Amino acid sequence: MAGMFDGTPLERPVTCELCSKTVASCMCPRDRLSGVVLRPQDQQLRIRREQRRGKFVTVIAGFAPRSDRTDDLAAILKQLKSKLATGGTLDGTAIELQGDHRDRLVDHFKALGYPAKAAGG
Repeated sequence: MAGMFDGTPLERPVTCELCSKTVASCMCPRDRLSGVVLRPQDQQLRIRREQRRGKFVTVIAGFAPRSDRTDDLAAILKQLKSKLATGGTLDGTAIELQGDHRDRLVDHFKALGYPAKAAGG
């Protein structure tokens, strides 16, 4: 990506529109294909619970695929596991947590700016 006034004495590096750091040092979550910054309000999260072998699992789906350098889903998972005192894992772009935490997670993600909705029964 070329910067403003590229090749002149007034050359400036391309900066991130959210954090104003250079794109090379920016750690904002970006789309895997286009490189566009992923804003929370642009990701429609669906939080559902599933019953597996008699136990509930809460699944958070709808995260956009991130690039490898700015993948923050592992950090989100770690934060949720600590907050809810439960186990969990990543399954592609979905987060799975042990137990039924659907209502708490909807409130949590709405507070972060995600348009989260409870799905399922």
